[in-house]
Amino acid sequence: MSRLHVENHQVSRIGWLRAAVLGANDGIVSTASLIVGVASAAAPASQVLVAGIAGLVAGAMSMAAGEYVSVSSQSDTENADLARERQELATQPEFEREELAQIYVKRGLATDMARQVADQLMAKDALAAHAHDELGISEMTTARPIQAALTSAATFSVGAAMPLLMVLVSPASMLVPAVSVASLLFLALLGAIGARAGGANILRATLRVTFWGALAMALTAGIGALVGTAV
Repeated sequence: MSRLHVENHQVSRIGWLRAAVLGANDGIVSTASLIVGVASAAAPASQVLVAGIAGLVAGAMSMAAGEYVSVSSQSDTENADLARERQELATQPEFEREELAQIYVKRGLATDMARQVADQLMAKDALAAHAHDELGISEMTTARPIQAALTSAATFSVGAAMPLLMVLVSPASMLVPAVSVASLLFLALLGAIGARAGGANILRATLRVTFWGALAMALTAGIGALVGTAV
């Protein structure tokens, strides 16, 4: 008797992976850009460090709040759709059965077979069948606000700590290039890790995050230098 082949699909990681990559990427880019911008304005290293720490705390809280509100909105929409579907199943089950069967017909099943499949799935869990095949809501992709918020805050803090560490170990005269180069390396590593975890193209993901990180730091460095010169 052959054993069942169990597959681990990358889509099951989409919820936490998105929040983790977004949080860490924002942590590196925003904190490094802030540090480079302040340092380019000829601020002393102590002020650069204070600005970086403030950016870490504010950014982590902002990421957590933003992710929680955003994903909560998605969760509210999903719950509203499920409540409406539950009501329709209670008041017009035959219509819902036929609606589900027609979804399977459009996917290629014969009409009789589609109705049999709809009958069997609805007999087991009618709401789950409609949630998955009509609404596109599944256990793997359902919104989890608290998980997203905590993941974003934690990974933002980890990402932001990397350029902050460079402020502590770099001489003042080399602060801007040291933070810039190290942050780009951190971004490249993050892109590669995220792509590897998600099964995506590693080179493309690495180049993408590195390019946008370099652009953000270049812009803030330019603005910092202009402000520092003007002041």
